[in-house]
Amino acid sequence: MTGADEPGLGPRFAAWRVLHDVRHGVPFDVALRRAVKDLDTDDRRLAHELAAGVFRARTHLDSSLAGGIERGIDSVKADTLDVLRLGAFQLLHLDRVPPHAAVQSTVGVARRFGGRKVAGFVNAVLRRMADGHADRVDLGGTEGGAAMLSREFSHPEWLVARWLARFGPEETPGLLTWNNTRPKLVIQPARWSRSQVEAGLTAAGITFRPAPFDAGLIVSAKKPAEMPGYADGAFVVQDPAQRLVTRFLAPDPGAILYDACAAPGGKSIALATGRSLVIAADRTRVRVRRLAENLTRAAPPNVLALLADVTKPPIRPVGAVLLDVPCLGTGTFARHPDARWRVAPEALQSLAYQAGRFLIQAAEVVAPGGLLLFATCSLEPEENEAQVARFLDGDPRFRREPSTNVPAELLNADGDLVVLPQRHGTDGAYAARLRRIL
Repeated sequence: MTGADEPGLGPRFAAWRVLHDVRHGVPFDVALRRAVKDLDTDDRRLAHELAAGVFRARTHLDSSLAGGIERGIDSVKADTLDVLRLGAFQLLHLDRVPPHAAVQSTVGVARRFGGRKVAGFVNAVLRRMADGHADRVDLGGTEGGAAMLSREFSHPEWLVARWLARFGPEETPGLLTWNNTRPKLVIQPARWSRSQVEAGLTAAGITFRPAPFDAGLIVSAKKPAEMPGYADGAFVVQDPAQRLVTRFLAPDPGAILYDACAAPGGKSIALATGRSLVIAADRTRVRVRRLAENLTRAAPPNVLALLADVTKPPIRPVGAVLLDVPCLGTGTFARHPDARWRVAPEALQSLAYQAGRFLIQAAEVVAPGGLLLFATCSLEPEENEAQVARFLDGDPRFRREPSTNVPAELLNADGDLVVLPQRHGTDGAYAARLRRIL
């Protein structure tokens, strides 16, 4: 059921389904694919914009809604609150949607899942907001920098406080602003050369420009599958930060590479040139299936997909190991608008512990003289520098060996790669390049 039989209801109902499913643990991209599969291209884009926008503006939406709810916003059931947020986002953030259309279509969503009573309640709250009679309510939090920025930019206060302590009041608003911006589409040449990709884009009338640090091409197209060369594996979609990670690894010529947490496969594809073999592994069938699909489309024949647990690597020692560990993902919040509401301090600690275990295990399949690259898409020191420091303290066989393949401005004092959204205009990333010397 999509609600496509009523004008304007299809994309709104799909967006509400995304909000509902994410709240029940489904990743945003998976929920979105499910919800929009029966919609046309324009409606898919609107559904995506609505769902992502609600996550990016949630605190502002809630404070704006609260003044029109007599019993308080905490009294509203989750499904109903999701549809209210959906309507409020259209009224407050989408100028191209007329207020009457935003209210009418959102009430239609409420009627579809909740019946006449819920629809009447939603109609009353949204019409009050549309008429300018709903007062914005401060939903609490102690006064101060973190609380203020948390409310203004719709981020959890505990994360904002961490970033203020690390980046200061000058940089933190820039990071929060970046997280609330829809990311641009960036592609990396794969089976086609860069000049071939550029020629194909030009012929199709698609504009493009170099990504930061020349790490890919920012393109004006919206759907990669409709771009020239996609079916032939001409390119892969990948943020510049991840391409910088592969450049930083710079494996020795001819070395066999083991990519221990490889899905979706972009880094394995980037590293395949000049390798005799790339073993691209991941630990769940779902992730390996996605990995294999991408490798089949865009990788050269020397890349092998493998189902394997990083704690039990099924290979003999090789010349290079890439370990891009699961992490809190705070460097990718612009790309995953729901993620900020799914993370917690407890998860940071558990993921950091897991990363340490993975690093110890991955080191065992690095041959003497080989390279180990530890990488994350996190901004948090517990998942990055602290892990590497602890590992090097406990394993004298390894030492840092920074690469010169990336600009010096991206390296910290220890020679690790540190890419920050607010400074560099890409996702966030961290990597440490370690050489086994014993």
